[in-house]
Amino acid sequence: MMQFNIPPTVLTDSYKITHPFIYPKAQKMVAYGEMRQAYEMDPHDNRIVFYGIRYILGWDLIISTVMMVVVNPRDSIEKYVAKRWTLQDVEQAQLFYATHNAGFTPFPFPKDLFMKVNRTQAHLQMFPQIVNEYDGYFPVKIEALPEGTAHHVHVPAYQITTEGEMSRLVTYLETLMTMIWYPITVATLSRRSRDLIQAAYDKSVDPDGVWTLESRLHDFGFRGCTSVEQSIVGGTAHLLNFTGTDTMSAAFYAQFQLNGGEPVGNSIPASEHSVMTSFVTEKEAMEAMIREFGGSVFACVMDSYDYQRALDSILPAVASFKLEKGGFLVLRPDSGDSVDSVLQGLRAAEKVFGCDLNQKGYKVIRGCGVIQGDGISYKILGRILDAVLAAGYSAQNCAFGMGGGLLQKLNRDTMSFATKLAHIVYEDGTKRDVMKHPTTDSGKISLPGVFDVVRNEQGIPMVYPRAENGVPHKDNLLQVVYDHGRVPLSATAFAPVSTTEVANELVLSSPDALHAWPKFSEIKNRVQREWEHLPKLYDPISQKLRDKIQVVLAVTTI
Repeated sequence: MMQFNIPPTVLTDSYKITHPFIYPKAQKMVAYGEMRQAYEMDPHDNRIVFYGIRYILGWDLIISTVMMVVVNPRDSIEKYVAKRWTLQDVEQAQLFYATHNAGFTPFPFPKDLFMKVNRTQAHLQMFPQIVNEYDGYFPVKIEALPEGTAHHVHVPAYQITTEGEMSRLVTYLETLMTMIWYPITVATLSRRSRDLIQAAYDKSVDPDGVWTLESRLHDFGFRGCTSVEQSIVGGTAHLLNFTGTDTMSAAFYAQFQLNGGEPVGNSIPASEHSVMTSFVTEKEAMEAMIREFGGSVFACVMDSYDYQRALDSILPAVASFKLEKGGFLVLRPDSGDSVDSVLQGLRAAEKVFGCDLNQKGYKVIRGCGVIQGDGISYKILGRILDAVLAAGYSAQNCAFGMGGGLLQKLNRDTMSFATKLAHIVYEDGTKRDVMKHPTTDSGKISLPGVFDVVRNEQGIPMVYPRAENGVPHKDNLLQVVYDHGRVPLSATAFAPVSTTEVANELVLSSPDALHAWPKFSEIKNRVQREWEHLPKLYDPISQKLRDKIQVVLAVTTI
């Protein structure tokens, strides 16, 4: 994929470069990030799927248990937050900032702090001897929830701690860290969509057909993404909930980089309009599809010219050939009313191939179904499922493809993600918990203090103030995932890599350099387990934190 060669010294919003000049002198500062509202402000369900911290940090060093390939640390680790800074990075920033101010005059930037971070040109070696104070790594500690954690709105996703003179850089990383809104939002939308389909399955699908649920929401979003990178980040978030995907960039990455070579996503042969219109008649096109793929599951788009005519005339004309092959045909409308076109397809398929009545009293069409991938959103998905069941058909007959609605038609405001300062220890040792509390928008209130996230007796993640001595709770879910570039092996988000000879050679000079995150399949299982356990609506703010909020509000001056 393209490398833009942008130094980490400019990977933030312009105004953040000026903040180190403004912040008060401090021994320590702490900021945190959270989702402040439910998906589309749903008043009945404020659950969230946490996912994507590994991508944001850039810790992508993986040893494949299948291929036994060790990735070069320079190629895999050095990305975003975990990218090591060099003198050249600072020099490039200085050239840029020299003309970045309005009027093309010098823009203020904290060169003194940046110079303490950078490392020398020895970075060209795999494990160089670093001769500066911070080893080239950004000098912060980041705690985050384990990948795949299900929780409610207002639970901190991560917590950033800076100390000493570097405290002034506490929110420098906000721009990059906040980008985690995207995989979190996609994972949450995909999981909520699964809930809709699951509910329809519970009503209308027999036990022997439940396995088909895994493929019932298919990722059609690759072409609608702004970049390959976006397709991977969003596409893997979807794969936490379903196996169906045409976004092969995400399926490949999840399989070989995140899951040790074990498959994560799959698809089926399918036609597009260009294929259908390349033949003189649609009947010839369908016969070609059946000839090549008729013994398996395959899909045909049916509306290149006249959807109803194709259902009434062409489908019966190729039925015997399809039955001879013995496979499963999926009909795909791609225009018209989203609900009506699905029902048209189901009725036509029932007429041609027949159906059986399952144990729950719903019709299951023999060897044929419908996939709707035109303009699918969370709301339209629900409308179609309701209509399908109302017409007497099992939800098993219908699949969905979500493209732009899954990977593109959402933004940071969809669930209102934000990063805010929460705690400061001034130069004289005075401690102060801080919070944002705008009178014009209560939805933008932030939380004060340093936090622990601990499950209550029901297993629900709750937000508590950290103890005054600063020691995290023993069951704190916020785990250290970055600490001046070093990630502790003891963190449950990590596990030590198998000690092979090649791994030992790589870590000879840095015993904690290699880590393996939980396999993607393990994260997927966590999502499934924890999401189903959580109540749909819950307030995770503990009474202790509520008491602290009142204290902070009482002493806050304007």
